[in-house]
Amino acid sequence: MEFAINYLSYFTNGMILAAPLIGIMALAIIALGLIASVLESWRPFDAIYWAFITATTVGYGDIRPTKPSSRLLSILIALQGMVLTGIIVALAINAATITFSELHKGVSVETVIKEMDRPSSKQLLE
Repeated sequence: MEFAINYLSYFTNGMILAAPLIGIMALAIIALGLIASVLESWRPFDAIYWAFITATTVGYGDIRPTKPSSRLLSILIALQGMVLTGIIVALAINAATITFSELHKGVSVETVIKEMDRPSSKQLLE
């Protein structure tokens, strides 16, 4: 339980530190979606929904751009979404790395991985 609490603490702190960047990127996705709404004559809510579905690369296909300029915007939104996702994944990996290193106090990550791969004496006896 201590591991999970420490991990969540480091991840939350990382998200707080990165909040301005994440917020700006989310606002850029919303802005690009609203531009697409004007070009495609979509309702604003539908455009924001489409922009975030595109940014997460889910792409349900229920709303799709038909004009070339809107399709270009969808590429920009998808690229922006991949970068945003990468930042969040990097924060999660960093939090896990710090938490594991604290758990094993000074032991290198490589040593911890080797210990995890090595069968325990209990497993060898079975």
